Amino acid sequence: MFTQAYDGALEVIAIGIAPGEMLLETIEAAIKEHDVQNGAVVSGIGTLKVASMHHIRHDRFPPEDRFFTIEKPLEVSSISGIVANGKAHLHMTVGYRDEWSIAGHLEPGSEVLYLAEVVLLKFNNLQLDRHYDPERKISLLGSQD
Repeated sequence: MFTQAYDGALEVIAIGIAPGEMLLETIEAAIKEHDVQNGAVVSGIGTLKVASMHHIRHDRFPPEDRFFTIEKPLEVSSISGIVANGKAHLHMTVGYRDEWSIAGHLEPGSEVLYLAEVVLLKFNNLQLDRHYDPERKISLLGSQD
């Protein structure tokens, strides 16, 4: 793993992920290493050998997730999301050759094939958290009290 930070009003952290490293686990390690409590993944690209994801199955509450793993050489065209109170919520879009693309929530177990490059913004003065909505049975983004 390679990381480099710029310290200003926002900190910019570039993460280079090598072949065989796990995508989400490496991003989470960089979040911990740079003490990112609140921030955003604003760019992410690369290639994967294995992608672990989930997406929603219907449009009712509570949500129902479909978890899946794809074991093919994949192009990552996008990784983005929010870090709130130290916890990442990331989505990605991957494609297989010129045949199809799929998007979903990034899960542990996605293995980098050749490389992945991610840019993370650390918000120094913005406090975020997620609060559970018992009626809808989902966690919603809000501010820390």
